[in-house]
Amino acid sequence: MQYSGNNRIIALINSGYSLMETSKQKLLIEQADRKLEIFKSLNSVTVPQLGWVHTIRIALKMSLRQLGNRLKISPQSVKEIEEREANGSITIKSLKEVCNALNMKLVYGFIPKNESIEKMIEIRAIEVAKEIVLRTSQTMKLEDQENSKNRIEKAIKSKAEEIKIKMPKYLWD
Repeated sequence: MQYSGNNRIIALINSGYSLMETSKQKLLIEQADRKLEIFKSLNSVTVPQLGWVHTIRIALKMSLRQLGNRLKISPQSVKEIEEREANGSITIKSLKEVCNALNMKLVYGFIPKNESIEKMIEIRAIEVAKEIVLRTSQTMKLEDQENSKNRIEKAIKSKAEEIKIKMPKYLWD
């Protein structure tokens, strides 16, 4: 069953779940989604094959030695930084240091594959609800008390809504 307005509040109170916790969690999700929204337009950006450090250094016509001097490291160490970035083993700290040396700012973020954090939670809640309901349904089937397909779908929808509201620890197991 999907709840709305006062029915949702009554359902939460009846379930013993804290309204304060629910509204806090909902606010956190909304805030995170708003912050991540700006990164969506960057979804199509492709990292250069040799990495940003190498690409920007070459675009500036800066030698390994020159960048090394700015970082107070050897040209070989700069080359190693470029290689670590290209193979994905560089640290954020190293990237920040290089950015500072290049008079740039490092920006990083996450882009949800499923449009938003809220959508991720919804998809996962449905997956978990299906597991729970179908497990129960299988037991009932074995006891010759099988439910109709329509009733099972309603139970999954209801359980998913409950899981979304409560956000139990097992959601991500």
